[in-house]
Amino acid sequence: MDSEVGVLRTVVLHRPGPELERLTPRNADRLLFDGIPWVERAQLEHDAFADLLRTQGVRVLLLGDVLRESLAAAPEARDQGIADAVDERLLGRELAVAVRAELASLDDEALADALVGGRTFAELAVTGHSLVRAMAGAHDFAVDPLPNLMFTRDSSVRVGPRVVASSMGMPARRREASLVALAQHHHPELGAVAPTAPRDPSAVEGGDVLLLAPGVLAIGVGERTSPAGAESFARAMFADGLAHTVLAVPIAQRRATMHLDTVATMVDVDTMVIYPGVLEGLEAWTVRPDGPEHLHITGPEPFRPAAARAMGIEVLRAVDTGLESVAAEREQWDDGNNTLALAPGRVVAYERNTTTNARLAAAGIEVLTIAGFELRSGRGGPRCLSCPWERGPLG
Repeated sequence: MDSEVGVLRTVVLHRPGPELERLTPRNADRLLFDGIPWVERAQLEHDAFADLLRTQGVRVLLLGDVLRESLAAAPEARDQGIADAVDERLLGRELAVAVRAELASLDDEALADALVGGRTFAELAVTGHSLVRAMAGAHDFAVDPLPNLMFTRDSSVRVGPRVVASSMGMPARRREASLVALAQHHHPELGAVAPTAPRDPSAVEGGDVLLLAPGVLAIGVGERTSPAGAESFARAMFADGLAHTVLAVPIAQRRATMHLDTVATMVDVDTMVIYPGVLEGLEAWTVRPDGPEHLHITGPEPFRPAAARAMGIEVLRAVDTGLESVAAEREQWDDGNNTLALAPGRVVAYERNTTTNARLAAAGIEVLTIAGFELRSGRGGPRCLSCPWERGPLG
């Protein structure tokens, strides 16, 4: 898979489940949600999204199914999932041992639910003398839930014939990448895809990685991906022959622009939809390999000319969301720039972003819409909600 816009053939989604029911006004901010979603409505919206993809010929794999199949196929997957879920630093050694033992006693389906949905102290049978247990509230988490797991784009990235596990920048999401990686690695089908590991654990998330063209990647550097993470990712891509150019793109370090794909996504082989607030100011550092260990770095310079040159095209077209600042800012917040390409010139977008969708249509882009009233409560659009696993080649 070498682009953002080749015909989408297979995608991995995660249907939101009980993990969203764990969100309360007390913990939503820590778990990175702006509101408390109506879970049943979020599931209906997600089901409609998956059904739309299927009607377009896309094979949809659900992460919950992948995880359960992997746990059943490999005892080591169970061991790793439990080890990652139980934090001895928070529980203490004795209580951690007891929680691990209880999780190990669960069957594969119940263990998958616990790894995703978390477990409160009240839901565990562990007893014994533990200050942590004595001082914890009944509804405090012994195992944290993963409510952001539905944003499958962030936790892993397919580049060419490889998959790269992300190193998540926010504490609430750090277990996601390891859980997704073990689910993929031990799965009878997905496990055939070889992994590529970044050179170090510096933060880099999939929402910041755009496959602009074969061999050309853009990596946003901001709230979730650090300069070290972008460099580590670039070095891994060069070492495995997956890219010849990486553009490191600084973005504002704030929640409204948490990932590069919140301000710009590819909608055709030579066209992006982009938030006008960054249209002229977006810059890039161009990174290329210089021998087996060194990098050649130039810049910064305006992003679009740098990207066009790396992609081998004359101009990278930009469809912006309009010059009226209030409407543009509202639709950027509502993930108007976060589209999922099904093929060159055909994308999925949230129906609520009417101005952006109209401008895309006027530019010749076919827009298929889905509802996103509850899905967007964690700040993510159709691109965030999907991990493309297989795309057709361009050309």
